Amino acid sequence: MNVVFDLGAVLIAWEPAQLVRAHFPRQAPHEDAAAQLARALFQHEDWLAFDAGLRTVEDVVERSARRLSLPPDQLHDLLAPLGERLQAIEAGVALVQQLHQARVQRPGLRLFYLSNMPGPYARALQRRHAFFQCFDGGIFSSDVKRVKPHEEIYQLLAWQYGLEPGQTLFIDDSAPNVEMARALGWRAIHCTAPGALAAQVWRHLDAHAHS
Repeated sequence: MNVVFDLGAVLIAWEPAQLVRAHFPRQAPHEDAAAQLARALFQHEDWLAFDAGLRTVEDVVERSARRLSLPPDQLHDLLAPLGERLQAIEAGVALVQQLHQARVQRPGLRLFYLSNMPGPYARALQRRHAFFQCFDGGIFSSDVKRVKPHEEIYQLLAWQYGLEPGQTLFIDDSAPNVEMARALGWRAIHCTAPGALAAQVWRHLDAHAHS
């Protein structure tokens, strides 16, 4: 069985509204304003191009500051070092470590990641977080110029590591990403609470072992 993890909001804390509220208290004085600004910043095509490795952080700062009327220096202070600041989610990392250790009893179990992630952040996360050593491999969007939920990035992971759809469990916090995985025949979990994820994953694995 293959278990494929998204990173943001599954293994790595990702709270965009809190980030913009902390850095732009005047533009985001309350939760609703912060949520709106976060969507405008992180769900725009400029950011998606950064995720896909098609823009640099400097490009994103310049374009987003102009588009959203944000102070460029403050936006740079938020975005440029973000990969060095993103913290692991303890429950998610503990699950990865448990699955890694369980491979003694489950020799067919393999672990992968599939993440939309700008290149500078991806390299920083790999350097800072030891749990990456538990993975058999994975793909960052910025390395292949494709982003979820486009079918190609799933197929690239499957081709590169020989993943059989029915033998693959995918975990992501994004409903569209989960829906695409299911459309490709993968099993999938929509992760809305990392603390509850371990029970869900083990239930899937046990059900598969007895099927």
